[in-house]
Amino acid sequence: MHDTIAMASMMGHAYDSVYKIMAKENLQHIRQLVAQQAARMMAEDGISDYAYAKKKAGRQLGALESSSLPSNAEVEEELKLYNALYLSEEQPENLRDLRKNALFTMQMLERFNPYLTGPVLDGTAGLLSETHIHLFADSIKEVEMFLLNQQIPFDVNEKSYRIMNDGKRDKRGDGRKTVPVFTLEMDTGLIKLSVFEVDDIRVPTKRATDGSNADRVGIDELKALIAAS
Repeated sequence: MHDTIAMASMMGHAYDSVYKIMAKENLQHIRQLVAQQAARMMAEDGISDYAYAKKKAGRQLGALESSSLPSNAEVEEELKLYNALYLSEEQPENLRDLRKNALFTMQMLERFNPYLTGPVLDGTAGLLSETHIHLFADSIKEVEMFLLNQQIPFDVNEKSYRIMNDGKRDKRGDGRKTVPVFTLEMDTGLIKLSVFEVDDIRVPTKRATDGSNADRVGIDELKALIAAS
């Protein structure tokens, strides 16, 4: 009798272990599918926001639990793979065009200390990706008046950047900086001009994928990057 109970208990534990392993593997598979779908949308549909891409992909695949959503880093890896597998000819050429347009824009805005950052710099930009340029000016009015005088159409909104990385999720906004953003519409996609204060040039923003310092390059470095591609 005792042997039967012990055997049943062992079988129960074994079943629980197998079930947990299968559930974990299934969850990992779902996360990968969501990451792949999010990457496809970022590569081909011009979506640049990781959170939006993941949630939209999750809804399309019926993966609504937050545990089913991949990390930004997982999506970035799938994005690189997608570009290499499916856009191996179009993506490099499109990236070069995006960088050339960024250079033209930065030269036009040279007085505001422009720096390129984001997907167009790191090479993950999709076919309709936004181009992110950081400006450092004494006031937003300076940038606004310049665009008006050049008769360049624009929209204005705001963006919150993480500038601290202490490993904590800060819901009150500490460690973040909200800046005005001018959006210019180009044939190759949107150009986002984030306007920081002049002193902020010493403070790096953080990458959305892993929280590390975001790379950025000025005009001369971008010229070299284009020449080398």
